[in-house]
Amino acid sequence: MTSYAPTGVTDSPRLTAVRDRGSLRVGVSADTLLMSARNPITGSIEGFDVDIAREIARAILGSPDAVTYVVITSAQRLPSLAGGDGAPQVDMVARTLTMTCDRWSSIAFSSEYYDAGLKVLVSDDPEGPRVASIDDLDGKRVCAPSGTTTFSRLQNDYPEVTAVEADTHSQCLAQFQEGKVDAIAGDDTILAGFVAQDPYATVIGDALSSEPYGLGLPADDPDFVRFVNGALETIRSDGRWQSIYDRWLGVLGEASPPAAEYGR
Repeated sequence: MTSYAPTGVTDSPRLTAVRDRGSLRVGVSADTLLMSARNPITGSIEGFDVDIAREIARAILGSPDAVTYVVITSAQRLPSLAGGDGAPQVDMVARTLTMTCDRWSSIAFSSEYYDAGLKVLVSDDPEGPRVASIDDLDGKRVCAPSGTTTFSRLQNDYPEVTAVEADTHSQCLAQFQEGKVDAIAGDDTILAGFVAQDPYATVIGDALSSEPYGLGLPADDPDFVRFVNGALETIRSDGRWQSIYDRWLGVLGEASPPAAEYGR
C-alpha cells in the first residue's frame, strides 16, 4: 500500500504543472455557507474549505491568492479528478469531501483536515410536530444531494424515511423552505450555514456518523499527495488551522485539528 506521509518532496508532475500554470485549480462549492460560498457583496468565494485550499496554494506557489476556483456539484467531485462525466478537471477538490474506501478506489486523499458529523435539520416551528431525532421522521421526506455519503446513508441506513435527491445543498434548502421536504440531512458544517440563513430551522440530535474530510487529489501522483500532506501538517502545527476554524466554524464549538493519518 502506498504511503502518503510527508517526505519533504518538492517536485512532482502535478506540482510542475501547477507551477508552470501559476495557479492551483481547485474544485469548490459556491453555495455552502461557512465552508465554500460566494459572498454576495464581494463576489469572492470564501469559507473554511477555501481557506484550507489557499494555504495549499501558498505552499506551492508562495501566494494564497494563486488559486483558480472551479465550481462543481457534489456529484462532480470525483470525476473532476479522475476524468469522465464531462466534469471540469482540477488539481484538487476542497468541497466537504468525506473519505471512504469506495472513493479511494478512484482518487487519492490528503490526510484528514476536519471531522464532521452527519446530522439532520428540521423546522423550528413551536406549533409543528416535535422532532428530536431522525427516528421521528419515519415516512417523512428528507433531502440530501446526489453523489454524497449522506444520500447513500439515508437510503441504506434509514429506509423508513423517503430520501429526496437534489443537485446541491442549496436546492435542498429551497425545497425545505418551500415545504416540499420535511428535513435536510447533511454534515454539521453545512447545516450550521443553513441555520445562519433560516431563523426557522434547527439542527437536532446527536451525530449519526463521523464524516472525515480530506482534500481530493489525483491518484496518479503520490508525491503531490505527500507534498499536500506536508503543507497540512505545517498549518496544523503553526496555528493557521486553528485560526481558520475559529473564523468560520467557531459557532460549532471548540475544536482542534484532527491528528494526521496517511493512507486509507
